[in-house]
Amino acid sequence: MTYTKNGKTYHCPVEAALDVIGGKWKPLILWALGDNIMRFGELQKGLPGVNAKMLTKQLRELEQDGVITRTVYPEVPPRVEYSITEFGRTLIPILQALCTWGAHYLGIDDTDDPSDRCPTKSSKKK
Repeated sequence: MTYTKNGKTYHCPVEAALDVIGGKWKPLILWALGDNIMRFGELQKGLPGVNAKMLTKQLRELEQDGVITRTVYPEVPPRVEYSITEFGRTLIPILQALCTWGAHYLGIDDTDDPSDRCPTKSSKKK
């Protein structure tokens, strides 16, 4: 059986999930946003190694998939902010599980909150 969403055909739900959040930057973008509202520059600073072109591409794909929202304010200069949607928030427990698994893989002490060790996690809240 096949499934179609946003013009793409999938053979199983895992394939669809990996298409939406797969890759090097998408999970980190979502992890950084969490409960935060961030501007492009803040995201770029929080994701060492990502270039502007790749970050723009990944943000557009996440927005197209309904996982993040891009808000443009009519100011001079224009201000653009990104936040996670309610649908996108359903990914946070999955990302938390990946963080915990990664901590175990790296041998990080269980008494620490592994998410405290992620430089992409911002302390700026909505």
